[in-house]
Amino acid sequence: MKVCTLIALLAFALPVIPAAASECPALLQHELPKLRSKERVDLCQAFQGKALVVVNTASHCGYTPQFKGLEALYQRYRDDGLEVLGVPSDDFFQESDDEAETAEVCYVNYGVTFTMTQTQPVRGRDATPLFRQLAEQAGQAPRWNFYKYVVDRKGRVIAHFSSKVKPDDPALVAAVEKALQPE
Repeated sequence: MKVCTLIALLAFALPVIPAAASECPALLQHELPKLRSKERVDLCQAFQGKALVVVNTASHCGYTPQFKGLEALYQRYRDDGLEVLGVPSDDFFQESDDEAETAEVCYVNYGVTFTMTQTQPVRGRDATPLFRQLAEQAGQAPRWNFYKYVVDRKGRVIAHFSSKVKPDDPALVAAVEKALQPE
């Protein structure tokens, strides 16, 4: 009996070591500059423990109207823990060189309230580390603008979608709902 009591007392006296699940996943261990700001987005701080849709965007693309659907998706699920991260890219030669114009398209023309970064490379050797890791996990780099990656709360890519898949597509919505499930 004394041994059991001693073990129980020791269990309460030992320091609590945080579980590995509370550590920031490798995918989010990056910072990116915010669009039209001197601030940087610490991805761990902003998105750890949340479901995330990461999308490479462009202001002068036939898919640019998807900003409206991405914003609607964000508004629909943000209270459940969804975040959307838009990353403008000129890898497909359809993004403005003028950051003010990019911001106007996102914020004024489409009313985007989710996080947007400054223009970043998303393909090949020059791709930002976030997109290299997304491509590695998904087995696919963006093929065009508005390529979408759905990341679960543990920082794992669980689905990816081509530019043709709209933000309200049932398959994308199902992936988001799966990503939002508790760990």
